[in-house]
Amino acid sequence: MKKLFVTAAVAATLFSATAAQAADYVIDTKGAHAFVNFKIKHLGYSWLHGRFNTFDGEFSYDAKNPNASTIMVNIDTKSIDSNHAERDKHLRGGDFLNVDKFPKASFKSTSIKFDDDGDEADVTGEFTLHGVTKTITFEIDKIGEGKDPWGGYRVGFEGETSLKLADYGIDYNLGPASTHVDIGLYIEGVRK
Repeated sequence: MKKLFVTAAVAATLFSATAAQAADYVIDTKGAHAFVNFKIKHLGYSWLHGRFNTFDGEFSYDAKNPNASTIMVNIDTKSIDSNHAERDKHLRGGDFLNVDKFPKASFKSTSIKFDDDGDEADVTGEFTLHGVTKTITFEIDKIGEGKDPWGGYRVGFEGETSLKLADYGIDYNLGPASTHVDIGLYIEGVRK
């Protein structure tokens, strides 16, 4: 089941004994409890893994109306990190992300539909990468929620999707096994 990066960061649930309330969350990048990862096949023989080190975002969730939830994530494409400096320089250049021209990638939801249990949702929204915006839909899973030791309230989600690079104007030939990149978003939100 394909799930997305850029939005596993969605949704949160706040329950009280008498009534549910709407809640807004900020993605916990300060505490490094959120990740935007990627992987792509290398020549069809192995996986190349990496991440984006700098991103931010927020989401909201209304327990009375969970399908009114929203999520927004911004990614600094210059922060790509594949654990190899020369490769990262190439990935930042014109053959791939062209970060001087397109320094940001982003996702903004347009609809979220939760299942009856509230543990999974289909998230649809506008994803922009390399100057191209496309509507994508992906599934997310809720990991958990509750109070933290510092008096706050947190909720976590994960999701992942596969993107065809050519759909976003990235047409560098990496071979037939490397036309798609899998993006994963693993987020923990802190209630505002």
